Amino acid sequence: MSAKQISYQEARDLMQPGDVIAFGGKGHFSEIIKFATFSGVSHVGVILQTKIPEDETGRFFNQIIESTSLNGFNGVNVSRFSDRLNTYSGELWWLPLKNSIRETLFNKAKFFDFLFNQAKERKAYDMPQAIKSVVDALDKLPFGMHGVGYNQEDFSKFFCSELVCAGLEVSGAVGSVNASEVTPIDLCRWNIYEDSYYQLKGESSKRISRFNTASPSDWNL
Repeated sequence: MSAKQISYQEARDLMQPGDVIAFGGKGHFSEIIKFATFSGVSHVGVILQTKIPEDETGRFFNQIIESTSLNGFNGVNVSRFSDRLNTYSGELWWLPLKNSIRETLFNKAKFFDFLFNQAKERKAYDMPQAIKSVVDALDKLPFGMHGVGYNQEDFSKFFCSELVCAGLEVSGAVGSVNASEVTPIDLCRWNIYEDSYYQLKGESSKRISRFNTASPSDWNL
């Protein structure tokens, strides 16, 4: 598994819907998430693409959908990825979805429709579940019981990795998982990506620990 430096100009035409974008923020809340999850990743979003209507050239916009505070709304937002990249302060990585998954399992239409509807409904950010998702010590108790830090899957609101996981699950890219228990670094460690990932911004020494090494089935319901 390797990390490569690349410019967005080089990456733009290679990006596809379902590719995950990982962020390493510098703000207070981002630092708390990184500390609590022992990682350099504080946030994730996922790529959508929108073609320009009535344009025969096939031009498209790379858009990112994420649950975050943006443009005066704290919840599910869609924005131009180039704008997000230009204004973000911190590390930013592109994690391409594995081609074998895209070609055999990934349903692009279901993926887009599910996520677009969450933005259309203006689903709010789920702070309580975001906090509980990073507290794993008491998740599993004897006799199949769960502790106070365990989230039951609930899509009435979304935190960032929950939204992305839900979209991937609906698309068929992963099996049944409890998206409400997946942290940003958990998602980056799922073995659903190509062998290399790409840093688009930030300190070149920063890496995603244990990238692409975990099975999504470990987060099943």
